[in-house]
Amino acid sequence: MDRKRAIRGAVLTLAGGMLWGFSGTCGQFLMQEKGLASDWLVPVRLLSAGILLLLLCFLKEGKEIFKIWKKDWAGVVTFGVFGMSMCQYTYFTAIGASNAGTATVLQYIGPVLILAYLSIRHKTLPRPNELLAICLAVLGTYLLATHGKPGNMALSKEALFWGLLSAVALAVYTVQPGRLLEQYGSAVVAAWGMVVGGVLLAAVFRPWSIPAPVDCQVALGLAAVVVLGTVTAFSLYMEGVRCVGPKKGSLYASIEPVSATLFSVVWMGASFEGMDLLGFACILSTIFLLAADKKES
Repeated sequence: MDRKRAIRGAVLTLAGGMLWGFSGTCGQFLMQEKGLASDWLVPVRLLSAGILLLLLCFLKEGKEIFKIWKKDWAGVVTFGVFGMSMCQYTYFTAIGASNAGTATVLQYIGPVLILAYLSIRHKTLPRPNELLAICLAVLGTYLLATHGKPGNMALSKEALFWGLLSAVALAVYTVQPGRLLEQYGSAVVAAWGMVVGGVLLAAVFRPWSIPAPVDCQVALGLAAVVVLGTVTAFSLYMEGVRCVGPKKGSLYASIEPVSATLFSVVWMGASFEGMDLLGFACILSTIFLLAADKKES
């Protein structure tokens, strides 16, 4: 691989991951400091980002972006409802109940859940590194929840519930649209998924009926979540993956929980104990254990 291309890919995917982490902290600010509810924030984010991304796709591909509705409308709706909307809603609700760093790390249990699902589906036992990843994910969750003391809840039940549910949602979000991604491309699938998910959540929560303070800080925070944390981050990540490939790209993008934690500490004043950091390390190490496997799934 050309050295300049490799460096470019690494920089772009790292930038995308950092913007995702920053977006999570912006969501934390909007919910915890400005009083916005995830019932309002998530549908507004999905609809705004989805429409913006669709416009960009239309400028690039024209009417081709509508072909997906002729042959695969059921898959798009399924992805929007059970993948995109669930993944985003559970994630931001977990942030509201804890902080961006903790919620993002808990969501990163998702790849381990995918591993467990594939092992059951194909009736195969996990290999040693995969089994170690599963054990570390369980240990990391236990340390975050209890700080190593059975019966002691260091993390609120609400934060733990929504964080683990976001990991399940991430697994669905990753596995379900596989065929759609191959046929139509990630940008088009993600854009339509955001629109469908946003429409669903808007119908359920009716954000127009929820009081929402609108000031300069809210506008800037929402713009950061939509433009920087969704459209820009996604575009940077996909271009980076084009340069270095999906395996290295996903590894570089795993800086997301690290950046979310740092932003939570520096900006929002979040504090973490030694057991929290140890739990973070256990969960995040699973990414590298699974990536080190030379066998492609």
